[in-house]
Amino acid sequence: MKHLKLFFSLVAIVFTSLSSTAEVKVADIFSDHMVIQRNINVKVWGDADPGEKLHVTFNSQKHKTKANNKGEWSIVLEPMNAGGPFDMIIKGENEIVLKNILIGDVWICSGQSNMEWPVSKSNNPEKEIEKANYPNIRLFTVPRKVSNTPIKSMPNTSWEVCSPQTIKNFSAVGFFFGRDLQKEIKVPIGLIHSSWGGTHVETWTSKASMSKVPKYESIGEQIDAYNTKEIAQQKKKELMTKLGVLPEEEIGMKEQWMAPETDYSSWKTMPLPNLWEHVGYNGLDGIVWFTHKIVVDTKDVNLDAKLHLGKIDDSDIAWVNGQQVGGMVNSWDVERVYTIPKGILKSGVNTITVRVDDTGGGGGFKANTETFKVQLGSKTISLSGDWKFQIDKVYANFRMSPNDVPSLLYNGMINPIIPYGIKGAIWYQGESNTPRSKEYEITFPNMITNWREDWQQGDFPFLFVQLANFKAPSTIPMEDDWAELRETQTKTLNLNNTGMAVTIDIGEAYDIHPTNKQDVGKRLMLSALKVAYSKDVVHSGPIYKSIKIEEAKAIISFNHIGSGLFVKDKHGYINEFEIAGADK
Repeated sequence: MKHLKLFFSLVAIVFTSLSSTAEVKVADIFSDHMVIQRNINVKVWGDADPGEKLHVTFNSQKHKTKANNKGEWSIVLEPMNAGGPFDMIIKGENEIVLKNILIGDVWICSGQSNMEWPVSKSNNPEKEIEKANYPNIRLFTVPRKVSNTPIKSMPNTSWEVCSPQTIKNFSAVGFFFGRDLQKEIKVPIGLIHSSWGGTHVETWTSKASMSKVPKYESIGEQIDAYNTKEIAQQKKKELMTKLGVLPEEEIGMKEQWMAPETDYSSWKTMPLPNLWEHVGYNGLDGIVWFTHKIVVDTKDVNLDAKLHLGKIDDSDIAWVNGQQVGGMVNSWDVERVYTIPKGILKSGVNTITVRVDDTGGGGGFKANTETFKVQLGSKTISLSGDWKFQIDKVYANFRMSPNDVPSLLYNGMINPIIPYGIKGAIWYQGESNTPRSKEYEITFPNMITNWREDWQQGDFPFLFVQLANFKAPSTIPMEDDWAELRETQTKTLNLNNTGMAVTIDIGEAYDIHPTNKQDVGKRLMLSALKVAYSKDVVHSGPIYKSIKIEEAKAIISFNHIGSGLFVKDKHGYINEFEIAGADK
């Protein structure tokens, strides 16, 4: 019995020792090189053993606290002026030292792919990256995470000092905004990048907030019932129904499907150019082969020839008459223009074969009729139309989509950074909501209000990009969901402390991702100077105000005209307006 009592006493001592030395932790948003928001109360928080006492020291401030019965602790730093660098010391049973911290202004940079778009793929990337030595700009990227419940953790993340090594893959709009702003206001800038391409505004909104929107009142039940394993099984079942089989082993290269003598009669057809999701193959990630035949005149066989395939998502290998003419790996947003060496084309029928490898998201050809062709000298052979295709291998990527139900990205990519002290937010999103452009008039302001309420920092500045011009211009008046969404964005300016960067002149008709992100960042910066810093600047492009009819004249008035409007057409014509009567 004595030995048994001694054993339990030793066990108790061991457990007591272990519990008393459990690590004090700070939330993942806090790390070396971070920027603390100036001039406001700033919360610092983390985890420890229930009841554990902690001391936090920063910039001459000393705070004491104790972890609650859930093991959560927090302190509030008093408002501070811009400056630094400083170290932060968090001490409990163990000690955490966070170094090289600046005090300045922190901005959230969020949205979909045009916010996600990196510096390395924007205009003049080499020059921009080479010059990106800005030690007073700090960068934080929130990792991609989908969740149907709010999460707190962001493992393996940290702040970084802006440099040529750290800026390459960071948000271009975010960086150019922060760079230009830092030059203007001369204080440290922190940029928190949290975006995901192709996402709807609903996924960036909390469950509680979405449930207040008409037609979404019962959405909370769907969010709660969202089961990742069940969703994956359902997506696999749907694709199996569509394809019949899901090949797991690639055989196309082994069987030489690029050879002209290949029998393509059993292959299905697909209209190209297209992403295959657009023609019913949702959830398909894998290897798909495409083939198409063209006829070349004898007199054109020896002309300089180029194969234009547009952008292919993600990787490709291209053959003409069985001979490889090009290929790229993981270059989903690079135009494919491959030279066809002389001697490959022949008089009569020629076979073009392309193997596409898509590892996730959209797959296939992102082109248009102008970038989908064979160029023979000054002659063009269009490649648009039905192509034969065969699925060679399907990857088991049946996973959650951030658009499956609302709130998935709010839970996974916004909640973990609340309530980190911020100055405001910049936002570039809306493309994915154009099919429901009228509804965006409700859902977008609702999301802004949701963030402001949850951050508990009042109506902090919220600046957004109005969608750029995209798609070929129409020569006749017509309904346009992109124009409707731009109008709903304009109406969002009715919210306090909002600003809009007008970009209707710097988009690209055939590219949803215009590479001129420098001007987007600059225009957001001008909006920030006005809305967030109360500077008297021309902060917006012209925005329609009213129309007045006087006999045969339509007199149109605008807000934000700066020193005045001017006409760029060399003949003085004003060609880019559509006017409708009350009957539409």
